[in-house]
Amino acid sequence: MKRIILPIAIIALLASCGSKDTKSVEQKETGTALTLDINAFKWTREPASCVIKGDTIEVVTAEKTDLWQRTYYHFQNDNAPVFQMETAEKYFSFIVKTDFTESHHRFDQCGIVMYLDSENWLKGSVEYENEEFQHLGSVVTNNGYSDWATTAIPADVKQMWYRLSRREDDFCIECSTDGENFTQMRVCHMYKATDKVQFGIYACSPEESSFKAVFTDLQLTDCAWKAHDGQQPD
Repeated sequence: MKRIILPIAIIALLASCGSKDTKSVEQKETGTALTLDINAFKWTREPASCVIKGDTIEVVTAEKTDLWQRTYYHFQNDNAPVFQMETAEKYFSFIVKTDFTESHHRFDQCGIVMYLDSENWLKGSVEYENEEFQHLGSVVTNNGYSDWATTAIPADVKQMWYRLSRREDDFCIECSTDGENFTQMRVCHMYKATDKVQFGIYACSPEESSFKAVFTDLQLTDCAWKAHDGQQPD
């Protein structure tokens, strides 16, 4: 696969959808077993439609669906379809490949998510903007207030891998254009992630739009985000 090189300026689903598979991985950080079980995935709001073809999840968004809480815009949107599994495991990484070739309207988006409740969640995605560029970014929402960290990428980027890693109540979101070399997007703390968390995929169209988002290559692995080896805690 051809690697995408960005200019220096911008570097700075299926309880009701079809066949199901189960994948297991040894969780070396704690010595426990972690299982990616599609049977355990549940919808928090179902999409307009979804189809499973083998290991491919196709989600069609409904218009005016989104996840956002208060900050700057002051409105609260909490109606995007979210498809997740739950675990109490404190150390893991979840990977998914997204294809958003059909996104075409401002803010069309799909990606990785950890949705705890309406006021505590995080997501990583590419949001369509126009025919020239789109926003690769992440949103972290703690206690009812969202932030949005973004960088502009070319509009012809139509696939992106994401990796969400957990180390207790801290999290790392990474992205990749080839599924092998991941780049850090965000390190964050989630105040409500003290025990069980839910994580998975989402897709939405905040304005008057609808598009098909495609998810493949779902993986659950031991934590790829290694312990910090620099300054020690106070």
